[in-house]
Amino acid sequence: MKPSDHIIKPSNHQKHHQNRKSSCCSREWRGMCRKPGACGWPGQVLRVVSCRTATVWKTLCPFWGEEYQVYLSPTFHAVAFYVMDEDALSRDDVIGKVCLTRDTLAAHPKGFSGWAHLTEVDPDEEVQGEIHLRLEVVRGPRACRLRCSVLEARDLAPKDRNGASDPFVRVRYNGRMQETSVVKKSCYPRWNETFEFELEEGAAEALCVEAWDWDLVSRNDFLGKVVFNVQRLWVAQQEEGWFRLQPDQSKSRQEEDNLGSLQLEVRLRDETVLPSGCYQPLVQLLCHEVKLGIQGPGQLISLIEEMTSTECRQDVATSLLKLFLGQGLAKDFLDLLFQLELGRTSEAWGEGSLEPRTPEMLGGTKSGKVFEEKKYVELDPSKVEVKDVGCSGLHRPQTEAEVLEQSAQTLRAHLGALLSALSRSVRACPAVVRATFRQLFWRVRERFPGAQHENLPFIAVTSFLCLRFFSPAIMAPKLFHLRERHADARTSRTLLLLAKAVQNVGNMDMQASRAKEAWMEPLQPTVRQGVAQLKDFITKLVDIEEKEELDLQRALGLQAPLVKEGPLFIHRTKGKGPLTSSSFKKLHFSLTTEALSFAKTPSSKKSTLIKLANVRAAEKVEEKSFGSSHVLQVIYTDDAGRPQTAYLQCKCVNELNQWLSALRKVSINNPGLLGSYHPGVFRGDKWSCCHQKDRTDLGCDKTRSRVTLQEWNDPLDQDLEAQLIYQHLLGMEAALREKHRELSAGTGAGSVPTGPCEAPEDPLAQLLQVLQNLREAHRSSPAGSLPAEPSRRLQPQT
Repeated sequence: MKPSDHIIKPSNHQKHHQNRKSSCCSREWRGMCRKPGACGWPGQVLRVVSCRTATVWKTLCPFWGEEYQVYLSPTFHAVAFYVMDEDALSRDDVIGKVCLTRDTLAAHPKGFSGWAHLTEVDPDEEVQGEIHLRLEVVRGPRACRLRCSVLEARDLAPKDRNGASDPFVRVRYNGRMQETSVVKKSCYPRWNETFEFELEEGAAEALCVEAWDWDLVSRNDFLGKVVFNVQRLWVAQQEEGWFRLQPDQSKSRQEEDNLGSLQLEVRLRDETVLPSGCYQPLVQLLCHEVKLGIQGPGQLISLIEEMTSTECRQDVATSLLKLFLGQGLAKDFLDLLFQLELGRTSEAWGEGSLEPRTPEMLGGTKSGKVFEEKKYVELDPSKVEVKDVGCSGLHRPQTEAEVLEQSAQTLRAHLGALLSALSRSVRACPAVVRATFRQLFWRVRERFPGAQHENLPFIAVTSFLCLRFFSPAIMAPKLFHLRERHADARTSRTLLLLAKAVQNVGNMDMQASRAKEAWMEPLQPTVRQGVAQLKDFITKLVDIEEKEELDLQRALGLQAPLVKEGPLFIHRTKGKGPLTSSSFKKLHFSLTTEALSFAKTPSSKKSTLIKLANVRAAEKVEEKSFGSSHVLQVIYTDDAGRPQTAYLQCKCVNELNQWLSALRKVSINNPGLLGSYHPGVFRGDKWSCCHQKDRTDLGCDKTRSRVTLQEWNDPLDQDLEAQLIYQHLLGMEAALREKHRELSAGTGAGSVPTGPCEAPEDPLAQLLQVLQNLREAHRSSPAGSLPAEPSRRLQPQT
């Protein structure tokens, strides 16, 4: 996939996976284009960034079931999905691609869904980058001449196996062609060469500037072209600037072989995000309602829940939760939802409430042993496969009873180990989650105090723990970042049976479980033991003293919030020696809102590497620099103010993008952010990217501090979440006004105010006024223009 930036968002669905080999960008994809509003966005993103699914091995009919949320440049034209064949020793082969243009996505406001045929990838259409040109008309006494100066180019497509190109430029006009010199091993070449052509006044011939990659043996590779209408130069006389390279689409596309099809679900959402101050009345109003925690016919959260349709309930709940997380009110918001749900139900917990299923709240479960053993496990007699067993050439058919007994033993061992690990993890549960579960537990106990409902508070908590977190993570560990690849068919079945057993533990109702799937009976002793373990775990979880909780929160408050952590390989530039991938050292990194630190292990004492206030840029590094396309650089200043660079190598492109996203977001408001950088390294006496010999020379490519890629645990963007909530409320404004009229008729209150709100006791009237003000702000916002410099008022962007 080639959007400008992206995040990875886990999906809560899982299907049967076959043993197969293929990789692709996505089966399910959702994009969001954010228009350049007053907050500012880059006018054009130069470098495309790939996000990659797991590899599915040995198949021509793969299933991925992965979901990506991609934040695009406002000027994007198309999104391409590439299906690749992974090769261990050579470059991955391209099977085909699906390209969806912006017009296609805009024509499906509810999202494009269906099968799309793969098309052959034409190298002449796979171009990227820009070229810097100066054109002028030179008038002479007898004739005029067209002068074309080819200055430099940046971010050209790497066509050679070394991760670079050997670019040169051909300039064509009126049947004549001239060429620049070849710049070896660079995607950021500088030529500074000038060509002249005879120019006839009124001539309609176009000037064509083509970039090519020179090859000694094979034919040259096309890198892109720019075509100019020379007639407009007669008026302007001179034109200079950076021009985006365009593909060569002159060839007629012939009927292609059947390369297969790709099933996609794609939705484009276009938003204009206003400055933070515009959303403050909405945020303050919602926060005030949550803090009050009152119930009644005019309570805003209750009204939003009541009027939100089922299909968008999950998205709205997630946006609200993120908004209140940023305001420190997540626990109060969830507690309000608990009260609303419990107030209208006679059961322990309803399934239709505005309750978010967000993986941010809990860590995942580990299932590494299941992946390593790959044992055949089956409890359903109708699905048992009888196989030969034995040794030394003496085989006998394994009976069905033996398969079932062996499977039950394996599952009991896995389930027991998982529940034991869970029972020991009380202190590992995040403080805000622990407080939320404690509040839920006591709310349910207050609502159902009878002895016959003794298990209901436990079931309310386990509905979150087991049914909404642990079971989905067990069935689809790849989607929750617990594994790098999907499970094969055998392992998937084992994980499914293990997830069923965990659900039985969470239900705490043996009779219902046995009646539904009698073949799960062999696991009941372990399930009963697990119920006791889980109840003991929840008891400890909710019985933490309030003073101890406050002390813990104060201790956490003294520490900078953790943004991201994980193992990376680091190389710090010292001297002029060669840089190779073997010079990287593996360490565990932690990124907080104050610093990027490292240690040998996660439990070791952290040493500060980079103060976040000193970060000047976080960018990718060219593949040829270290022989890897998964290296990023952090450009910063040390305590003495000297510029330094740290090179960090990630294990895959998704991890690279996630670290880039997090680093850019937490440093997005730093003073002194660089406008340009070198995507290569300074090796010997020159930069590997543009071959300049001045180490302090300005960078040859633009930085992308405003391009953040995002994953689900990246820093929150309060403005974007407020905008999404505003858009949802705007869609049901008519219903809200009708509700206000009903309430006003019952209380004798006046109509909705048209000026500044003067009725703090009427939150619904306030909300309608806020929506009206935001609508006016959007109408007057300069959505079609961008500031020359990035706004310092920007919040971290998702």
